[in-house]
Amino acid sequence: MTAPDARLRRARWVVLLFALVATVSTALTGGLIGLFGEDDARVAALGALGVALFCTTQAGAVYAVLTPWATETARHRWLVAFLVAAAVSVPLAGPLDADDWQTWAWLGGPLAGSAPLLIGRVAGTALATGALGVSALVGWWTGGSVPMYVGLTLINAVMVAALCGVPMWLWDLLVEAREGRLAQARLAATEERLRFARDVHDLLGHTLSVIALKTELAARLATTDGERAGREAEEARSLAASALTEMRQVVHGYRTVDLDGQLDAIRRVLESSGVRCTVTGPERPLPEPVSTLLIPVLREASTNVLRHSRARWCTIDIGRDGEEVRMTVVNDGATGDGPDAHSSGLRGLADRLAEAGGTLRSSRSGDVFTLAVAVRP
Repeated sequence: MTAPDARLRRARWVVLLFALVATVSTALTGGLIGLFGEDDARVAALGALGVALFCTTQAGAVYAVLTPWATETARHRWLVAFLVAAAVSVPLAGPLDADDWQTWAWLGGPLAGSAPLLIGRVAGTALATGALGVSALVGWWTGGSVPMYVGLTLINAVMVAALCGVPMWLWDLLVEAREGRLAQARLAATEERLRFARDVHDLLGHTLSVIALKTELAARLATTDGERAGREAEEARSLAASALTEMRQVVHGYRTVDLDGQLDAIRRVLESSGVRCTVTGPERPLPEPVSTLLIPVLREASTNVLRHSRARWCTIDIGRDGEEVRMTVVNDGATGDGPDAHSSGLRGLADRLAEAGGTLRSSRSGDVFTLAVAVRP
């Protein structure tokens, strides 16, 4: 996944900090209490190592899972490291202040509560069940109360799952929504390229086949019937010239798609992406050269709405102001890392409009982005 915009980054940090506090602080607090209550220096040192490994690897695993652009290799390594640290923590941290404090229950709870969120529902549930069993074994091994160990582990697991589950679920929805917007933008561009490819194929496929046959025939007749070979070559040349003219007409038509049709297509794409779109078109048809200049700006503006904003609404207004034709595209949800007047797409369009005597200006007020175009017919 590509790096997210500023709003998604902020949401990720909120969810990440919430998850880290809920999981790591529980294990760290319980481990420190056991550590300070332990009188044996050797047991305390080993216990400190076990708690440190557990908390560090758990924090890394949570960070990796909540980082969409992290590689699968990084996620796998952190999860494996966390599981190994959890296993190692049993002999290291289990005996910590075992007479007065159920230290490992404070580690087993976060392990059981976070497992379904980190490694999936099925495997996580199995691991959580195993953690409860291990907690019972630690209680029996250290001479503590087995019901107390299991009960405390279960309480901590439910608390961590409740505190982390909802934020992480909302985070998954945010990531999926962003990926859906990007996919829709890519799909719209792909459909337009496929349409153009079909037009070119339908136009040139038959003509090129005929040219190939006539040139092959001319080559065969060159040594036996030069006059006829010349006629065939001339017909092939004429077909090639005709195909070139038709190709230019197709490209010209592609660039000058009907403005009303383009407005309707953009409105449908935006509304399918959850953006309320209001379009006000010109009262009477615009000259073809003006439509040719406006349509690329419309496409760039709609792409920017999908890719560089979290828009809820967008308005497109095209009308005449005296001798000028003005188009204004306004949307909310503009982010700090979206396009500005110096972005390559807008800069190229501004240069093209300037060559035709038009202007393109963009501005931003709060989270509202405005793109204004003026063209003289």
